Amino acid sequence: MERIFDEAYCLKTFERLLAADSTTGQYEAVQQVCCDILDELGISYTLTHKGGVIADLGGKGNTLCVTAHLDDIGLMVRHVNADGTLNVCPVGGLYPFYCVTENVRVHTRDGKVYTGCVCRTPNSIHVTEEELRATPGDFRKNVCVVLDENVKSAADTRALGVETGDMIALEPRFAYVNGYLKSRFIDDKACAAVLLTAMKAVREEKIPLLRRVLAYFAMFEEIGHGTTYLPEGVKDVLAVDIAPTGPDQNSDERKVSIFAKDSRFPYHWGMTNELRKTATEAGIAYVMDIFTPHYGTDGDGSVMAGYDIRHAAIGPGTANSHGYERTHIEGLKATYGLLLAYLQRRI
Repeated sequence: MERIFDEAYCLKTFERLLAADSTTGQYEAVQQVCCDILDELGISYTLTHKGGVIADLGGKGNTLCVTAHLDDIGLMVRHVNADGTLNVCPVGGLYPFYCVTENVRVHTRDGKVYTGCVCRTPNSIHVTEEELRATPGDFRKNVCVVLDENVKSAADTRALGVETGDMIALEPRFAYVNGYLKSRFIDDKACAAVLLTAMKAVREEKIPLLRRVLAYFAMFEEIGHGTTYLPEGVKDVLAVDIAPTGPDQNSDERKVSIFAKDSRFPYHWGMTNELRKTATEAGIAYVMDIFTPHYGTDGDGSVMAGYDIRHAAIGPGTANSHGYERTHIEGLKATYGLLLAYLQRRI
């Protein structure tokens, strides 16, 4: 039976998650948003010691753990420059060419928040020599964060309370046009919104689950250890994450991808075939795809932590990964459909 996709709820949930800055390691705000949503849905949950949220959807039998991560890539203050600007380093896979000119929020360790912008140095193209124009951006040498404050020296900046180790979050800039979602952090907050929308349907429509199902909202996926802890009894892990598009990829923004392999290793043959069969039987638009050389999901972390599990991954085709990303509502709908159909499959 095809379930109606609550598009409005999914988009609203996505925007709620986006509103909470959550550069990997700074999880408290987005964790609270996630818990608030689960409280509204009446779904019980527990918190992991390092910040994850694990919700229990019920059911009996071998446990399936569905994961979607809430941490984002971003920056951290490496040191304060002599002119009061900030030398920065990436947190997760963020590159200068994908964030120069982006607006940011700098979160200090004592809770202050300052706005700013990622800039090249020199920062004005009209007064930059030709050889410098052609020099690639490098966080260590010629890219900095400029604060929206009247600072002229390192002492001025430090007087604000800004210091090495402070977190820097990029502005998401969400837009929704002709069914296309454009935003930073579609990876993976859009997929988390899809998972929460599916959980809402399970709860409100009393959809029967033929096995126990947990939903795991992880906080450290972007640096590789989001789900290196699993609750007792988990047999299968299904990651819901973006499927990067590209010239050699099958992934399509209007379809759900079933992952065959990523940069670490193939996904479980049997579990992946179950997902393919489920999609075919449910009439869901899907493709199979392989993601190399720089991609992995939270299921990989669980395998590498030594758990005896099967793991697989699905997600909407998404362009411009780790930059200003784009997907389509049809891709989210297809991911939702496959996820719900698989949750009802007897394994």
